Formats: sequence, structure tokens, C-alpha cells
Amino acid sequence: MLFGLLVKGFLSVKKIITATEAGKMIADGSSLMIGGFLKCGTPTKVIEEILKNGTKNLTLIANDTSFPDSDRGKLIVNKCVKKAIVTHIGTNPETVRQMNCGELEVELVPMGTLIERIRAAGAGLGGILTPTGVGTVVEQGKKTVEIDGRKFLFEKPLNADVAIIYGTKVDKFGNIFLEGTTRNFNQIMATAAKTVIVEADEIVDSLDPNMVTIPGIFVDYIVAA
Repeated sequence: MLFGLLVKGFLSVKKIITATEAGKMIADGSSLMIGGFLKCGTPTKVIEEILKNGTKNLTLIANDTSFPDSDRGKLIVNKCVKKAIVTHIGTNPETVRQMNCGELEVELVPMGTLIERIRAAGAGLGGILTPTGVGTVVEQGKKTVEIDGRKFLFEKPLNADVAIIYGTKVDKFGNIFLEGTTRNFNQIMATAAKTVIVEADEIVDSLDPNMVTIPGIFVDYIVAA
């Protein structure tokens, strides 16, 4: 039965929607994962629609807040985000300003830890244990576990209402090919959100199975970029 459900998921044609329709799926107060590493492998058209809609109070989960004039950075500049869970903010002075003024809550997470927290959510795990951050400010307020004389931090899984990810090529079943370093956060974020929207550079009828980076079973909607 499980095999049958998996096959059905892989062979189901996904709904292709416009960026405008996708933007309307992100409601005020949503938690939102956005793939990409700075400008590499980042979906942009759906972000523009979020800006047009004036969506507010978002919890942004991403590697970074990009640059003030680019993709995720524009969400910060336009004050669409109330909290950012990211690995660094140095490329966006506006993020720093809002954080220092108390206008934006920022949770800085070591990059490997952020990836593993998202992975844990996608795998249905209760959390992860990591030595990263032990003895630093990262440890403050967190549970610790000692195993074989070594101290670890317990980190909770991290999921989202919606994930917007990028695809170099996407077929009508939602299977995604990501070229080179565009994989970055896109691949793991596809597993950890209630609704997954992929913004595709190119939509094709089908992909060679050997090219598939993200199986279509994780994807709900496709937007043509």
C-alpha cells in the first residue's frame, strides 16, 4: 500500500500556478522558508508578489537575508518580516538596523545546525543533538545532554507553513533538477513545509530520473519563472 501511494505521488501531475496565485498562498503571520544562498538558487517572482500583497508578520527561515535590493532582503526592507531565523545578516545592513532598534527579532543559528533542524522536521524527528555552540551564547536557554563525557545541545526541529524553493528544471510531476550550487537550502527545505512551491526556470514534460535532485512527491505547486 505504501509503495502504491509513493508511485501515485511520483506520477501525479502537479498544478502549475502563476506567481500571483502563489503569492496569495502566503498569509499574514505565516512561517516561510525561502531557499537560496544569497542570490544563488533563490526564487524571486513569488517574493515580488508577497511584496505587492503587503503581507506582514512573517517568520522567515532562510540561510540569510540577502541584500537590501534583492529577493529576501526586500522583505526585510519593506518590514514584511517580524522574525528571521537565519545563519547570518551581515550582507543586509537594514536587517542589522532593525534588529538593533528592536523592530525585528533575529535568531542566529549556525549553518549546519539550521540545516539539521530543517532535516529533522522533514524526517519527523524530535530534534537533534549537536556540539556546535556549546560554551557560547548559542547555548543560552537550551537543554544540554552529556554523552560519553561530551556535552551536546538539544535543538528542536524547524518546519514552516510554506516553503518557496527554486528549480533549474522542473517536470510536470514536480520532479526538480537543481544545477550546481543552487541545491544549497532548496533541497532540504522541500521536505519540511506544509505547502511547497517551486519556482522553475524551465518546465519540461519529464526529467531523466538520474537528473532528479528533489522528487516531485514533496512538491505541491509549480510556478514558471
